[in-house]
Amino acid sequence: MLALFFTLWKNNMAAVDCDMPVDPESNIPAQEDLEREAEIFKEKGNAFYIKKEYSEAFNYYTKAIDACPKNASYYGNRAATLMMLSRFREALEDSQQAVRLDDCFTKGHLREGKCHLSLGNAMAASRCFQKVLELDPTNTQALQEHKNAAALLEFEKMAEYGFEKRDFRKVVFCMDRALEFASACHKFKILKAECLALLGRYHEAQSVASDILRMDSTNADALYVRGLCLYYEDCIEKAVQFFVQALRMAPDHEKARLACRNAKALKAKKEEGNNAFKDRDYDAAYQLYTEALTIDPNNIKTNAKLYCNRATAGAKLNKLEQAIEDCSSAIKLDESYIKAYLRRAQCYMDLEQYEEAVRDYEKVYHTEKTKEHKTLLKNAQLELKKSKRKDYYKVLGVSKDATEDEIKKAYRKRALMHHPDRHSGASAEVQKEEEKKFKEVGEAFTVLSDPKKKARYDSGQDLDDDGMGDFDANNIFKAFFGGPGNFSFETNSAPGNFFFQFG
Repeated sequence: MLALFFTLWKNNMAAVDCDMPVDPESNIPAQEDLEREAEIFKEKGNAFYIKKEYSEAFNYYTKAIDACPKNASYYGNRAATLMMLSRFREALEDSQQAVRLDDCFTKGHLREGKCHLSLGNAMAASRCFQKVLELDPTNTQALQEHKNAAALLEFEKMAEYGFEKRDFRKVVFCMDRALEFASACHKFKILKAECLALLGRYHEAQSVASDILRMDSTNADALYVRGLCLYYEDCIEKAVQFFVQALRMAPDHEKARLACRNAKALKAKKEEGNNAFKDRDYDAAYQLYTEALTIDPNNIKTNAKLYCNRATAGAKLNKLEQAIEDCSSAIKLDESYIKAYLRRAQCYMDLEQYEEAVRDYEKVYHTEKTKEHKTLLKNAQLELKKSKRKDYYKVLGVSKDATEDEIKKAYRKRALMHHPDRHSGASAEVQKEEEKKFKEVGEAFTVLSDPKKKARYDSGQDLDDDGMGDFDANNIFKAFFGGPGNFSFETNSAPGNFFFQFG
């Protein structure tokens, strides 16, 4: 019986031995082996780093970390590699992990500070460099980087002040200097791009915003700046789309919200004005354009168009002087705005300010040499030439489309008014002036009563070849009134009371 029990016990023990787990230490490399393997990976990483093959270096440093995740220097090396790849946020994480593992790791603190600096966080960078100097007071690199962080802070303050004062050129200058230290700071790039847009340098602003969107398509600030450029280039519908997208990414983005509201209001008010103008309600159009101009003073191109539109409405209302002022305001905002030059030139023509009109038409023709612009310039030059001669229509007091009878009646009235005999009792000075006017009236009648001469005069041709310098105003007067003896001038006792009598 005892033998049987012993046999059973022995068999059970044998079964237990067979089922016992294998010692885990037998299949897991010893810690020393892992550390050796990690060092090999690190050395390979170093070799690639020296050859500037940073992607390969990154891979081997990662293998070293996987093999030995508690080694601070491996994180430090990978952080250095990520910095060379301009992956500063990832580098910052590795640097921070390195100093968590070893708070006395000088290179780790230094790299963390550089990452903060590159990302635009000057305060955090300063703390890191201060920590390095506590560990190593003679560290020249930390000393220099600490100065760089202080300079960055100063440029930030200057830019903030400049933006408040709307000195956008100063802000761009400060951001350019700041980006020399903080090359990966999207905040500085966005501020620079926004100010470039406000300065009208839309292409540069779009370039900066587009670079950021290529790296991060959901960046609300970059979407806002992209929309701002379109808005200021008078592409309002597209601009609204970008503002709306920015608000989807960041519902509290106040600048995008304000810009979106302004864009919609400006578009609506401008369309109202255009519709009123089409309906020939020029007073309403003038008022609506005026209201639109108050919405956003920064929108240069749209406001230039609004000024020109208001000038067009003003010209229809015969507000020519105001129309010229509006065109000048449009040109001040956009010196390349041809339509504003053309509108102003036409207003000058209507006011008979031909020299100013010629100047504007010359500007237009030099910019766009079209047949239409050439014709407008020639017409203005002709009117200028004509304006420098005697205006025979004004001399007779008739319009340029006066009939033959109207010209005769005007001559009769003016010739009798200025005849020398009528002013024989006046002073010598008055007599001389009246004689001059009498001759001008005769000269005007000689030209305007002759269809050929009148046609030449109206076309701007010179009349010197027609013997205009030799005519006798008295002969013209006698011929018109029928010769001597057919009229006489008499006076009352009071000087200057003349009347004439026909024989």
